[in-house]
Amino acid sequence: MSQPTIRLTMAQALVRHLAAQQVRVAGETVPLFAGVFAIFGHGNVAALGEALHEHRAALPTWRAHNEQAMAHTAIAYAKAQARRRMLAVTTSIGPGATNLVTAAALAHVNRLPVLLLPGDVFVSRAPDPVLQQMEDFADGTVSVNDCLKPVSRYFDRIVAPAQLLTALPRAIQVLVDPALCGPVTLALPQDVQAQAFDYPVAFFEPRIVAAPASLPPPEQIAAAAEALRAARRPVIVAGGGVLYGEAADALRGFAERHAIPIAETQAGKGSLPFDHPLQLGPVGVCGSSAANALCAETDLVLAVGTRLADFTTGSNALYAQARLVTLNVNAYDAHKNSALAIAADANRGLDALTRALTGWRAPADWHGRAARLGEEWRATVARLTAAREFAPGELPYEADVIGAVQRSAADSADNDVVVCAAGGLPGELIKLWRTRTPGGYHVEYGYSCMGYEIAGGLGVKMARPEREVIVMVGDGSYLMLNSEIATSVMLGHKLVIVVLDNRGFGCIGRLQRACGDAPFNNLLDEDCATAAGGGAPAVDFAAHARALGATAEHVADIAEFEQAMKRARAANSTYVISIRTDPHRSTREGGSWWEVAVPEVSTRASVREAREGYAAALRKRDGDLEA
Repeated sequence: MSQPTIRLTMAQALVRHLAAQQVRVAGETVPLFAGVFAIFGHGNVAALGEALHEHRAALPTWRAHNEQAMAHTAIAYAKAQARRRMLAVTTSIGPGATNLVTAAALAHVNRLPVLLLPGDVFVSRAPDPVLQQMEDFADGTVSVNDCLKPVSRYFDRIVAPAQLLTALPRAIQVLVDPALCGPVTLALPQDVQAQAFDYPVAFFEPRIVAAPASLPPPEQIAAAAEALRAARRPVIVAGGGVLYGEAADALRGFAERHAIPIAETQAGKGSLPFDHPLQLGPVGVCGSSAANALCAETDLVLAVGTRLADFTTGSNALYAQARLVTLNVNAYDAHKNSALAIAADANRGLDALTRALTGWRAPADWHGRAARLGEEWRATVARLTAAREFAPGELPYEADVIGAVQRSAADSADNDVVVCAAGGLPGELIKLWRTRTPGGYHVEYGYSCMGYEIAGGLGVKMARPEREVIVMVGDGSYLMLNSEIATSVMLGHKLVIVVLDNRGFGCIGRLQRACGDAPFNNLLDEDCATAAGGGAPAVDFAAHARALGATAEHVADIAEFEQAMKRARAANSTYVISIRTDPHRSTREGGSWWEVAVPEVSTRASVREAREGYAAALRKRDGDLEA
């Protein structure tokens, strides 16, 4: 007896199947896909647009203003949902599709799920070349969507309606699997979207999807436990996998039971309350003095849920002397740097390690010293972010603004989520932002993508509407991508956006000078080419934000900023505050070496001097400890 079927277009079947997927979150069954962001054009408006309209009650569709930005919003939503729920995005066939490439790379680097549904050219090729179609002179199967292949964890082009029956389950499996998850691209040729097929009715029945269990291999646990028992100066480095695996409580219990201090990465910040006695603060290039001092002495690092990027490892120099034990659901990340690897979920791995370490604790002098250094670092943070007097004409820098934002929270600081991505701000925020709760710190620093901030803030607010979402963004990132201010207003998702205007790319300007280079092409008023007699533009960020529908104001100093923050918190819609900041100052406390290649030959003495320092650092990292 044949199973019942229903005749649908490929686009209708796609939307119905997505709407039928469910997931269990906090004991409640909810849709896996919370909705779809769409910018329609030819290639997705006629067929997919019709299907989305028909099912808009089960699978809401929202309009955005920029394809890259709406994908950032979707990625931030998934991150704020600890990868449990996600969004899809759809674009037209040409520039709309290629606008997704940067966002797809960001999702791939950060191991975050997003479903990309770009339109594609006609499979029939009858009207070739169609509007916006790129023609490859050597390969007739290529379209611009092939740009998405290297930045997708799974890619497929749906060239026949029946193909959905295998492609969609595969795509969803990648999206929900914590070891595989990342961007998935299903390219949708516009003629195939409109073609009909008799699909099995069972394909559209509600289904609860679940991440596969990742149990730690016993032999890996035994080897890791043996290494830990032999350690005298162990440190835990907590990465994003702690938060995505909802393992913060397990990590805290493990650290307390075995007296091991914890340092955090950008993605892992918030794994442990900032004022916990075992909290060392951030580690690495933007790390705290406490974390980096202990990591320079440690004999074993237990890296939990981190991909061990260069900012975390100090370009593989910070704790190169230590034995590395990794616990990661992704085997690729677990086996980096010749680590003693545990390929498993953070919760299950920590539980198994605890059982294998029964009765063992790190030496008292080690965790006692860690507690003292951690407390000293917290005192440093309090000093750097405290209210202070300013000299006449002195501009605040990032620490002053961060302190003012946190003071404005009063007793509701644990409700705040700070969102950021690129420039100097992530380095300041990871040191200075204080959070007690997982999710209170949302900084994209795997791809360090300028333009993520405002769109990402929208995604966080959609995922966590009960929390105050504060986007901190530099003027450079704001100018790159600000369109989703209008989307936040349109959809009623309030953001507080703080624009720190240092008149250019201050962070890169500081790096440029640190490498001995001449100041060049970074700061608008100091080293950029401008029209003769014209000068750099005076950008009124508040006026611009008001033009996009937000309430906005520019403030002259920190005192005015604190009052503006009160108004922003009391507002019901998106509120933007801009303030001028110092492009030359950053927090000197903490930090470690970061490898940035300096020219081997230069006519500038300052570059030659910087090269000598770079060469000495390389020798030290690579084994010449007297360098």
